Amino acid sequence: MNIRYVSSDKDQATNRALANVAERARAEGIELAGTVQSQIPGTAQAKCEIVLNLLPDGPTRSSSLNLGPGVTGCRLDPGALEEAVVIVQERLAGAQGLIVNKFGKQEAAGRGLAQLIGQALAEGKPVLVGVSPDWLDAFLAFADGAARPINADADEVMAWLRTAVGLVASDHYPAVRPCPHPDRT
Repeated sequence: MNIRYVSSDKDQATNRALANVAERARAEGIELAGTVQSQIPGTAQAKCEIVLNLLPDGPTRSSSLNLGPGVTGCRLDPGALEEAVVIVQERLAGAQGLIVNKFGKQEAAGRGLAQLIGQALAEGKPVLVGVSPDWLDAFLAFADGAARPINADADEVMAWLRTAVGLVASDHYPAVRPCPHPDRT
């Protein structure tokens, strides 16, 4: 199994890295299915608003519930997430790999994109998962020792992805450097 995860304490670093990787992979002809969190161009976005870009080519959709001002909890709309899962599942067959923007509460409970992670791995496809530090223990338990960390660095993730889908590393596509988290090897 080839599963990597990006987990950063820096605000939005994981989302930026995964969105950048998805864009670069598409430009290089690497077919990916999955989700990346992005901002809808030309709109102001609340910190807790969840906007997913469904790979490889959209649509971009909100999966947030509007709970009104002053609400500080998660605003995920489980129904909207499940609709996104159906689209991703349809696209997974033709993809070379899977990106999941976030392993969170839904995935920890076996819902959301959890089954698609297992399906992609069973099909021998590489999987890249964004994991917030709050959900890292749940993700590692879910992955049962198979997942390896990778830095929130788009160049590093692209090098891994190229290798994982069978593209040959070269001077243009450098090898992956080790993650600086010795306890997460």
